[in-house]
Amino acid sequence: MAKPAAPASEPAPIVYVVDDDHSVRAALEDLLASMGLQVRAFESIAAFLQHPREDAPACLVLDVRMPGQSGLEFHRQMASHGLTLPVVFITGHGDIAMGVAAMKEGAIEFLTKPFRDQELLDAIHLGIERDRLRRREDDALDILRQRWVALTAGERDVVDGVVRGRLNKQIAAELGVSEITVKVRRANVMRKMQARTLVDLVRMYDRLGPG
Repeated sequence: MAKPAAPASEPAPIVYVVDDDHSVRAALEDLLASMGLQVRAFESIAAFLQHPREDAPACLVLDVRMPGQSGLEFHRQMASHGLTLPVVFITGHGDIAMGVAAMKEGAIEFLTKPFRDQELLDAIHLGIERDRLRRREDDALDILRQRWVALTAGERDVVDGVVRGRLNKQIAAELGVSEITVKVRRANVMRKMQARTLVDLVRMYDRLGPG
C-alpha cells in the first residue's frame, strides 16, 4: 500500500515507535522507512517523552509490556502530557480482554506479535489520517478564535443575543443601544467572522464555546 499522501504545504508524517526490544525497533524502522515514512524509535516511554514533538501528522506505535510503566498505562496518561497521538499497540503477550480495553480507550489497533506487515501499515495509515484531520480541525478552530478576538465587546454582546434567538429590537433593549447600532454591529460580526448566514454564526459560536 502506498503511503498516505500529504498536501504540499503539510509536513511529511512521522511514526513514533516505542519498544524495548532492539530487534523489533530495527525491523519496524526498516519496514516504515521502506514505505517512505519518517520514523523515530525509542527504547522506553521516558526516552520518547524527552524527545521534542515535531509539527507534523503522526502516529505512535507502542509496545504493551515494557520495563517500568506499561504501554497501556501510558496510553491512559497521554492527555496529561499534552499528547493526542493516535496509538497502535503491538505486543507479544496480549489477550482478548487487554485488546478490547485498549480499543475502548481509543487505540487504533491492537496487534499481537507476530503480525502481518500490512496489518501494521494499514493501522498506521489510519492513525496518520486521523491525526491529519485533528490538526486541520485545530487549525480551523484557531482561526475562529482569532476572528472572535477581533470582535469588540459590543459586537460579542450582539452575538450573544443573536444565538439566544433575540430580535434586533430585543437585543437593543437589553444592551441599552439603538436598533441601528445593533444592526451595524451584527453586520460587522458577520463580516469579521466570515459567516455567510446566521446558522453559520451560531455553529461558529458553539464551536468556540465562549463563556
